[in-house]
Amino acid sequence: MLAEERFAQILALMAEKRTATVQELCEALNASESTIRRDLNELDRLGKVNKVHGGATLPDSQFRADEPTMAAKESLAVAEKRAIANAAAALITAEDFVYLDAGSTTLALARAISGPALDAAYVTNGVAHARLLAQKGCRVCLPGGLLRPQTEAIIGAAALQSLQQYNFTKAFMGANGVALDAGFTTPDPEEAAVKAAAIRRAREAWFLVDDSKFARVYPAVITELHGGAILTNRCPNPKYKQYTLVKETEE
Repeated sequence: MLAEERFAQILALMAEKRTATVQELCEALNASESTIRRDLNELDRLGKVNKVHGGATLPDSQFRADEPTMAAKESLAVAEKRAIANAAAALITAEDFVYLDAGSTTLALARAISGPALDAAYVTNGVAHARLLAQKGCRVCLPGGLLRPQTEAIIGAAALQSLQQYNFTKAFMGANGVALDAGFTTPDPEEAAVKAAAIRRAREAWFLVDDSKFARVYPAVITELHGGAILTNRCPNPKYKQYTLVKETEE
């Protein structure tokens, strides 16, 4: 079989599930391990696949424009979001001045806040987040602006102006997608602008994303990968660690 034919078969197999091990490809193509490894090296060089330990994944290029409601998002990846939220809550000290972004995983963080983190001060553009923090007795500020129904997030020029008044020690951010070639993205440009403004005012920024968010690209860019650390349950591609700090709860 010619190399070009093997390349086509490898890409066809990977199109079905976006990832494959060397062993799987050896069996499917009836080829030796050394041949498959050479093929994966060449496909990686051509940008067709991302070579990882023991196999390969397809490049991060799955474009999306959908946007579930907050209620729908809260029902997805519940256990993963809870684990991420608990790990994020452990990073907050009583002396912190925290920005808490709108979103379902950051809402899980608001639920997880306890102990010394209750004495930290918070700014959030999430209405549900502010209510939950206030019920816990936390000091919490809401920026002015327009309430976006889909995500229950405060956005717009007034929100952007409000954020310029603050310097945060930590910012905990949400994103709909994270990809090697596109960074952190979200469907709405106005919401992306507020997220970006908060990151610029923060000493350190953490993106709370479960493993389903990887390899997804949405229309509006929040920041490049180096713009924030990643806190996730599992990072499916080790190449992300070449661009930014990645912490996993399933280590």
